[in-house]
Amino acid sequence: MEIKVINLSKHSLPCHATSGSSGIDLRANISVDIEIKPMQRSLVKTGLYMSIPCGYEGQIRPRSGLALNHGITVLNSPGTIDSDYTGELKVLLINLSCDSFILRDGDRIAQLVISSYECIECIEVKTLEKTVRGHGGYGSTGIE
Repeated sequence: MEIKVINLSKHSLPCHATSGSSGIDLRANISVDIEIKPMQRSLVKTGLYMSIPCGYEGQIRPRSGLALNHGITVLNSPGTIDSDYTGELKVLLINLSCDSFILRDGDRIAQLVISSYECIECIEVKTLEKTVRGHGGYGSTGIE
């Protein structure tokens, strides 16, 4: 699938790192370093603008290395990019560690996965079909 991208960043277009990678790495496109203190969040620009086809969405997901090594993750994970949004892609990062983190221009900050979805129509009803689980919520399946 081809996605049209306007690249106003200083970096090359994102691409899949390996043939088995589902996501493409997004890079910070910033003019000065950003310090993200513990429990602080920051909206980070990428300089990328995309045209995602109707029936698809972009999902902004954390990078596992940033999460494991520095406690940096995507706050609204996964962040959704709707097909009718054509503004700049930005990533909402949060620092869940006890140490400050310095983000530099070009750092890989998140990954973007393009996924298909179904449009639904909600239909109001008075009852739902009975299931074994029924109203059981969190922890009701016994799996921990």
